[in-house]
Amino acid sequence: MHEKTTPALAPATTEGSLADLPLRHRSNTPDRHLFGVRDGAVWRDITAKEFADQVDALAKGFIAAGVTPGSAVAIMSRTRYEWTLTDFALWAAGAIPVPIYETSSPDQVEWILKDSGAIGVVLETEKHASALASVSANLPDLAHTWLIDNGDLDTLAASGASSDDATLTTARANIDRHSVATIIYTSGTTGRPKGVELTHGNFLDLTENTVEKLKNVVAVDGASTLLFLPLAHVFARLIEVLCLQAGAKMAHSADIKTLLDDFAAYKPTFILAVPRVFEKIYNSAEAKAVAGGKGNIFAKAAETAIAWSEAQQAGSVGFGLKAKHAVFDKLVYGKLRDAMGGKVQYAVSGGAPLGTRLGHFFRGIGVTILEGYGLTETTAPITVNLPERLKVGTVGPPLPGATIRIADDGEILVKGVQVFANYRNNPEATAESIRDGWFHTGDIGELDEDGYLKITGRKKEILVTAGGKNVAPAVLEDRLRAHPLISQCIVVGDQKPFIAALLTIDEEMLPGWAANNGLEGITPARARTDEKILAELQKAVDDANTAVSKAESIRKFAVLESDFTEESGHLTPSLKLKRNIVMRDYADEVDALYGG
Repeated sequence: MHEKTTPALAPATTEGSLADLPLRHRSNTPDRHLFGVRDGAVWRDITAKEFADQVDALAKGFIAAGVTPGSAVAIMSRTRYEWTLTDFALWAAGAIPVPIYETSSPDQVEWILKDSGAIGVVLETEKHASALASVSANLPDLAHTWLIDNGDLDTLAASGASSDDATLTTARANIDRHSVATIIYTSGTTGRPKGVELTHGNFLDLTENTVEKLKNVVAVDGASTLLFLPLAHVFARLIEVLCLQAGAKMAHSADIKTLLDDFAAYKPTFILAVPRVFEKIYNSAEAKAVAGGKGNIFAKAAETAIAWSEAQQAGSVGFGLKAKHAVFDKLVYGKLRDAMGGKVQYAVSGGAPLGTRLGHFFRGIGVTILEGYGLTETTAPITVNLPERLKVGTVGPPLPGATIRIADDGEILVKGVQVFANYRNNPEATAESIRDGWFHTGDIGELDEDGYLKITGRKKEILVTAGGKNVAPAVLEDRLRAHPLISQCIVVGDQKPFIAALLTIDEEMLPGWAANNGLEGITPARARTDEKILAELQKAVDDANTAVSKAESIRKFAVLESDFTEESGHLTPSLKLKRNIVMRDYADEVDALYGG
């Protein structure tokens, strides 16, 4: 199959905007609990009426400060309730929120504020204010700075108290589904970030259709999620709109260190994450079991969970497997679900391929991972797996209102309600990405007989060995990163005689693995050259090689002294590898793999 369309389920319309969502809930379900906000050790509920009233008050404050329809206002903060409140207040004022990762450098902050033409910025902390201060002299259009931690949003809301409702009504009337709702700057693995202009229609049309397709996940009674992904990322922004569209309750968690505690206290029914989070949950559970002398039990439980899920996908689970699965559900699986709050039934994974083993494992323990695929330019999801017909190993069929085509060279092309129209101030890049009405994703994939998409690599990342073999590094890299000792990796070999890899040690998982394997107290520096650890890494490489042909397999690897991180400049904020930067900075190490 080379093309697949899923017809839209929601009626097409040009009316309405994101600013209408809080009003609709206040009018129809004013007492509905839409948000949970952590207040010390407990979670405090916020009703639809409270949220809409807060949105109106803050929107009036923005208008009183001079924010007009079409004005760009940036937000730089961790994931917290105030971000969502600010988003909807700016939409109510007819403005355009521009997200900035809270880890962004001053140079990145300057570029985004300047390119977007932002007249104001909402910051979270004094640290963010310091980053802005170092470049503010280069931003003559930036007239306003508000600091969340200083209570500036409360002050701003109070300043608009004298404004009448007609002012707000007029501002809302100036926008519709064709209006730009946000400008999200792609973190970019190369060059300057491009500003993706997404409209109110991109968000509304997509979420209206998604709610219809995923009712059992987001629109059932009691549906709730704990959002911990950065709200500067399009996936998290889409989810905050999706929750309000569906009436699902949402809470925010900004600190990964307290995430399990937040899960336990808040008890979400569905969560959103990237594959690395699921890898960490699995690896931590395995390490804990081994440390407690129950490693064999965990291994058998994991094997059973995977087999049970594979049998489910094949259409029939035998009696013996059902019985083993029931036993392990009481011994192991229930405890894993409890660690995620006890109520999680579904998890949505995006950003990178999950891998079939993890997909089957989590489904087998009672948490169905709906793997999806999308980009900033597609308002996040283009495809997603369906609860009623899950295919582990794929990213699902197109969502309603979307069409996927596989080009002759394997590139994934997209049309649909979620596809952007323009890059900010960059018509050349827009013309290059959208040709003949199709958005060219740059990813390589294939459609199966049911129209389910499988991602096989990135067009620009395909390696061509000296022998002319095309190799997609993602297949190998995803399997390697699943090992508890490996944090990051890069597969190399372009124009080289064979494929090789650079690996980094996961310093967080190392102590537990070392203690369970007779190497207690080993440092990351020593681990790089330890024979036992190198032998374990070779096993991980051998396992990854089973997924590819001999010509595509990794022949040699080296372990680097330091990790690839966002701070080092080797990862984007969404944890994608900046391949060109890594290859530049580790050119000597790559050269050494091939004998200098």
